[in-house]
Amino acid sequence: MKSRPGSPGEGSSPPASAAGLPPPAERGATVIPDRVVARIAAQAARSAQARRAAVPPDRGGPAAPHASAAVRTGSVRLHLTMDLPYPTDIPRVCERIQRDVAERVAQLTGLRVGEVLLTVRRLVTATDSSRGRVR
Repeated sequence: MKSRPGSPGEGSSPPASAAGLPPPAERGATVIPDRVVARIAAQAARSAQARRAAVPPDRGGPAAPHASAAVRTGSVRLHLTMDLPYPTDIPRVCERIQRDVAERVAQLTGLRVGEVLLTVRRLVTATDSSRGRVR
């Protein structure tokens, strides 16, 4: 089957340089605001908390993790604040959560994660997490 010159199958659109666009390196940069990176980190922390610390991500459990981010020249520093269950191996769980969050943020944003500071807000026992629930 023949197609006419200029049909979609033949690459009829002019190259970027012919369209008057500058080369990709000169077009600018994608900037991700700190608050967006912080929201991504908070969601990644919630997932990691459920997976690594056996904390179900439901409304009756611990408070949702909080995150803040500082993005500078292609890298980011994160600060997470979250609850953990008691008893647990706190150093090991914190290290795994930090690693999970760093990997997920890097994957989703393309930024290099330089530091993940994790503050444990409180330790939640089984009786703490069941308070306030209607059975």
